[in-house]
Amino acid sequence: MTDTLFPNNVMTDRPVESGYFKKGCNPFAQTGRSKLQHERALLNHQIIKQMRIRAGAENLLKATSNNKVRDQVSLELSYVNADLQRLMGQLEGLNSSVEVYQNVQETSSIPLIPLGLKETKDVDFSVPLKDFILEHYSEDGSNFQDQIDDLMDLRQACRTPSRNDAGVELLAKYLSQLSFLETRFFSPTRQIGIFFTWYDSFTGIPVCQQNISLEKASVVFNMAVLYSQIGTRANRQTQDGLEDAITAFQKSAGVLHYLKETFTHTPSYDMSPAMLSMLIPMMLAQAQECLFEHITLPGIRNEFFSLLKMAQEAAKVAETYSQVYQCMIQNPIRNNVPFFWSTMCQFKTSHYNALAHYFVSTALLDHQLAPSDDEDKQEKALSQLYDAMPDGRSPLDILKNKEERRRIGKAHLQRAIMGNEEAIRTHALCQPKLDIMNDILQASHKRSLAKFEQYEKEDEFTDYMVAPDIISKTEKKAEMEVAAATKVKVADLFQRLGPLSVFSAKQRWTAPRTIRLRLQDRDLGFTLKGEPPVQIQSLDPLCPAAAEGLKEGDYLVAVGDTDCKWMGVSDVMKLLKDVDEEGINIRVVSMMDSSSQPMPTKSATYCGGLPKTYSMICLAHDEDDKNPKARKVAKKPSFLSWGLKNRLKSSSTLSLPNADYSGGLPWNRPCPTFPSSYNDSALY
Repeated sequence: MTDTLFPNNVMTDRPVESGYFKKGCNPFAQTGRSKLQHERALLNHQIIKQMRIRAGAENLLKATSNNKVRDQVSLELSYVNADLQRLMGQLEGLNSSVEVYQNVQETSSIPLIPLGLKETKDVDFSVPLKDFILEHYSEDGSNFQDQIDDLMDLRQACRTPSRNDAGVELLAKYLSQLSFLETRFFSPTRQIGIFFTWYDSFTGIPVCQQNISLEKASVVFNMAVLYSQIGTRANRQTQDGLEDAITAFQKSAGVLHYLKETFTHTPSYDMSPAMLSMLIPMMLAQAQECLFEHITLPGIRNEFFSLLKMAQEAAKVAETYSQVYQCMIQNPIRNNVPFFWSTMCQFKTSHYNALAHYFVSTALLDHQLAPSDDEDKQEKALSQLYDAMPDGRSPLDILKNKEERRRIGKAHLQRAIMGNEEAIRTHALCQPKLDIMNDILQASHKRSLAKFEQYEKEDEFTDYMVAPDIISKTEKKAEMEVAAATKVKVADLFQRLGPLSVFSAKQRWTAPRTIRLRLQDRDLGFTLKGEPPVQIQSLDPLCPAAAEGLKEGDYLVAVGDTDCKWMGVSDVMKLLKDVDEEGINIRVVSMMDSSSQPMPTKSATYCGGLPKTYSMICLAHDEDDKNPKARKVAKKPSFLSWGLKNRLKSSSTLSLPNADYSGGLPWNRPCPTFPSSYNDSALY
């Protein structure tokens, strides 16, 4: 093996040497982020435990007609559902813990929202892959034990990636290996008994499939998560740090978009199209916020055109967060988005709108039109600020009339003050409350009040003019960036099995046959063609090799003791040119028609032609059972068809058991924040 990793529960007293772990991974890192991730794993374990209890209780409730037993089970179900609600609240609290992800050097930047890594269970590739290699490739699987161990080490390392580019590259390498693995071992017509289990990062609900697409999609999601955490931890008090944050959030959005477009039927709720359609604009909104900070970091010139420009830039940030908030409050995702996230988007919308109105008021109140100023340029800038001018006045009239400028400027100040107050009220609803955010909002509010008092006259009557909305505009809009890390070139761990174009899971061929080659009039009786592996062509049906079973189109896989799956024609001919009268043994395989093998009628991961979530497998298995072959899936209709009986046999993905009873019993009503079924077609 190229690397060695300690098991999760093994600690070591010796210092971890540099380079001991795979690059991009350190499972012993004791940071606030790693501790939160450890808490997430524990919560996921408790959630699946409660789900097992609930599934068993619902089965018993459905099977028994004894009223006393039903009453007792109903009481137990109420306790279990209460525990699930409590665990869901704790998981939401972890998703709301944004402070530990921020840069420790920052004291005046508005916090950003990171995503949380998806957790997974261990997977033992050893037995299934060795069995498949023996059965399908007719090779001794034990000869590939090192490669299998390397694959398992790589997957284990991906469970604790470092929060930097090396961690993203580690996930990308595993993703590339999964593509090779899928082609080598995952046939479209059969399952090999490898179960992938991943936990939803928002609900903690486990999803278990034999479909490797779940594994690939989850790795891609975690790549987007790492980019969001890299952007959050960047030092936004420097230009370089802001540029890193902008790039990271744009890459996060790009990876999430790639996930949405590539894996269209992902069974996990956090990777559903509805949730991704919210996460993508959220990442872009944070990138837009960092772009705004990048412009303002050197300072804002107290000059008319500069202030109007910054007003429109701030309005653009407010607009993007407003759009994200509208996505968050839509069904079906509103019940599973952390409340902290939605309130952050609300008060950021109010804060940046207030900031935009403050900049406009400062431009109108502090900068009167002077004879030396360019009237046409100022008129054009002001006309582009609104959809419709205040009170129908022309831009030039407003610029030249000192009282009119003062009146409109104060109206913008009033909207700035109201926006600041709304942001403070919204922030008060946040749990946990962020001290730094409160300080920023209070400072903005005091600044707006001070300027309003500066221009207020004692004998002035109240002016009820409402300042118009400011048109958002930006010099540089945040765009999704396709991360190059999604396509990393790696060496196929199982390349010794032969070229993928021939030696793959979807191809079928005969077992290797040994043919004794002998010269006949200095002729072998055939020629070779093609790229590795070479094929037999122009076979003389009367030659000795044909008599021993050699066929036209056979693939030559070995000459003597030399494996030649990767050899071209010239290299193979060098091995055959010294054949003497005694001859030499060669090994060949014949391609078989794979189209005649039917698709199995029943599959644990396919339903209606679409990948099916099979969380019930998780509930049926013991948590410590590591042998996939020992896992027996119950075949009782009442166990496998939870939630489908009265749903017109919907082919949508199922993630949680749902018993449909008549009546209005309290345990039959679904909890609003802990859905018992994701059969909602709006998710997919």
